[in-house]
Amino acid sequence: MSDFPAPTIPNVVPSSAAPGVILARGVCRAFALMGQAVLTEVTLANGRRADILAMDRTGILTIIEVKSSIEDFRTDRKWEEYRGFCDHLYFAVPESFPDMLIPDSCGLIRADAFGAAIVRPARLENLAPARRKAVSLRFARLAAQRLQRLIDPGISFAMDG
Repeated sequence: MSDFPAPTIPNVVPSSAAPGVILARGVCRAFALMGQAVLTEVTLANGRRADILAMDRTGILTIIEVKSSIEDFRTDRKWEEYRGFCDHLYFAVPESFPDMLIPDSCGLIRADAFGAAIVRPARLENLAPARRKAVSLRFARLAAQRLQRLIDPGISFAMDG
């Protein structure tokens, strides 16, 4: 028996939550139900920050870029720099978002606060082994650090070198 209670996921969305946060919540729930581990707001080696990074049981890495509106999509082109850090690249958008705006080279996910569905699968682009190892290690360390901060909010970590 663990000394730490299992976390519960409330089915209530805070009214102050930003649209992107609401969509990310649904995507994370859906990917968790598919057996994937998920992290949000992950800084990559190129300095870009992925909205969601997921890893399946075999080590396949998926980046999901959340776009809450057409304007959000049109003003942010940083997603093109994510390709070298994942095997699959998806966009997660609300129901009202027009499919035709999402590039054919990317997968499409429809999301809301409570879940998500893959509308169009992403193309598989296998990462080089060295890059896979680096991203996987970053994923593991970040997950461990975030968990430790829940247990001990005052903890400090040395900067990665």
